[in-house]
Amino acid sequence: MNERKTDRRSLKTQKILKEGLAELLTEKELRNITVQEVSDKADVHRVTFYKHFYDIYDLYEQMEKEVLADLGLLILKFHDNPTENFGKELVDYIEKNPKYFKMIFSPHNTGGMRCKFLNMIEGVFHLIQTEKYKVDFNDNRLEYLSAFWSSGCVAVVEKWVQNDYAQSRDFVIKTISELDNNMEKLISAKPG
Repeated sequence: MNERKTDRRSLKTQKILKEGLAELLTEKELRNITVQEVSDKADVHRVTFYKHFYDIYDLYEQMEKEVLADLGLLILKFHDNPTENFGKELVDYIEKNPKYFKMIFSPHNTGGMRCKFLNMIEGVFHLIQTEKYKVDFNDNRLEYLSAFWSSGCVAVVEKWVQNDYAQSRDFVIKTISELDNNMEKLISAKPG
């Protein structure tokens, strides 16, 4: 394989190959997808595929790194912004990358990206709440509430994606915000 190029045309080709793989991952498992199928889906020659990636697994790894890095940066903004902004930015990102999210929540995917996405949200939320409420990071109650909140947030997104984005973006943003507002009440309340 040649050295990976980063010119605009190469980046565009890589993007369409990633989107092609994402679409195929909504139909079948990664191990059952061939380079030829991805090339056909992206409407590029097989040789072009190999100019950018070693194999299907390399393509998947690069796509996963890119998506998780983008989501990580988005989640880190959560620390400084109200939940409405986080929900809006998350929905904006999903709408710009619908194929990736169809893939992340596809029953044919391994669940690895979904799990990493969930863990990132949970970790950042837990850290933020620890700082906000001056609670020990190892507080069991906060750990469980963080797991509950992040699972709820991801479940809302997953439901929206799996239903082909049938609900409006405002509905999803409002639902995530309401979930956060109720969580704030639980965290600030004294354990009974």
